[in-house]
Parts: sequence; structure tokens; C-alpha cells
Amino acid sequence: MSKFKDKLINACKTSDSFVCVGLDPDPKKITSNSIFDFCKDIVDSTSDVVAAYKPNFAFFEALGLEGLTSLKSLMDYINGEYPEKLTIGDAKRGDIGSSSEKYAYSLFEYWGFDSITVNAFAGEDSIKPFYQYADKGVFIWCKSSNPDGHQFQGKFNSERKEVSLFEKIAVSAYDWNKNDNIGLVVGATYPDDIARVRKLAPGLPMLIPGIGSQEGELDASVSSAVELGFPNFLINSSRSIIYSSDSFKSADNLRNSINNSLS
Repeated sequence: MSKFKDKLINACKTSDSFVCVGLDPDPKKITSNSIFDFCKDIVDSTSDVVAAYKPNFAFFEALGLEGLTSLKSLMDYINGEYPEKLTIGDAKRGDIGSSSEKYAYSLFEYWGFDSITVNAFAGEDSIKPFYQYADKGVFIWCKSSNPDGHQFQGKFNSERKEVSLFEKIAVSAYDWNKNDNIGLVVGATYPDDIARVRKLAPGLPMLIPGIGSQEGELDASVSSAVELGFPNFLINSSRSIIYSSDSFKSADNLRNSINNSLS
């Protein structure tokens, strides 16, 4: 088992949780003095009931140097105070090999993430620099949760014979998983597609966004993603937790809902 997979399993077991909190700080919606303070408070208040944290680069990059400095401080804080938690850098990087090498070094070596999200559009040589970090996790963007994702990714239909793009990505990711460190991002807004991906890529961890503000189907997503032995997924929630009046309660409610679905 890879170091990444081992940390994922331990993070879920020690917290009895499959919740990942997406850290998407929007200055228009927060009352804290700084982005770092806001995210730190979320982490501190939810650490007992979640397994992972996923800072979204878009929200930090939009603030320029201040945002990037805050992100670095946040990562240093999480890695120092909560080293058992899995961190996911939601950057969706992916480019030709030489560029991906630099992206991989930045995300894993400088920022210090345990795992990251990538875009496989350019093929395996664009992903290889990431998964060659054998101790780190690589979540490939397979099926997005947004309404228009189907325009290029396709939508599973058991009656048709052609293979959609997201199915091709799932099969390819399964084939590339020589280091046991590849996972897939599959949106909760399409539970039938989660089931299809699980069938095509058994054993690959799933990061499932779209629960909460995007109104994804929790029970259907859990039953579609779960595997015997270890459920092997993380349910991500961002806005419905971090902008809640009680982040701990919101995260704990989601944890309990997931565990109820599993039982």
C-alpha cells in the first residue's frame, strides 16, 4: 500500500469520518481579519470530525501575494498542528511534461500537499510527473459536478455503446495506477456516473464534490462509490460548511449522514 493510501485510510479511521472540507475563502463572505485566520478557525473547529482539507487555489490566487502568503501559512499550520489530516491541493494542474514537472514540484515540495487534483486532458505524459511522486496522491478530474460538464465529458447511458470521455479517463487512470497513488474526482450530482466509474476503476479512491450548495445526492453517491473492506472515498463540502454559522455542527452532521448511509 502506498504512503498516500495509508494516510487516507488512517485519516478516515482516526476521525471516523469521510468528510473533506473545501477551503474556498471569499473575502466578501467572511468577517475574519484575514484569510488565514478564517481558514485556521475552520480547521481548528472541525478537526475532530473531518478526515481531509482541500484548499482551492483559485480563491487564494485571486488575492495575489496576500492570498498566496496566506495559503503557505495555512499549509504550514495544518501540517504542523494536524499532521494526521490528509491535505489536497485543489489546483487542477496539467500541461506538457516539462511544465507538469514544475507544477508537481511546486505542489508537493514547496506547498507541502499530500495530494493534489490534476487535469488529464493532455494525456499520460502530462500526469506522469505527478504520480511519479510515489508517496503523494493524484486525484484526476474525471467527472465534474457542474451542470454543463456533460457537454464534453459525456453522461453514462447503459443503452449506448460508445464510450464517453469520463469513462475513458477512469479506465486510463486505473491503468496508470502502478504506484497505488491515483484517485478520481467524480461529482455527486451524477450518482449513476459514480457507479460507472467505480466499476471501471475499482480500488481507486474517489474525491466526490457537489454535496451541499450544489445539491448532490449523498445517499446515492455513497452507495455508488463504496467498496468492501474500506469505503475508499471522500465527500467534499465547501460552502455549506465554511460559511455555516456553526462549522463544527455542519461538518459533524455531514459525517453522521455519511456514516448512516454506510451502515
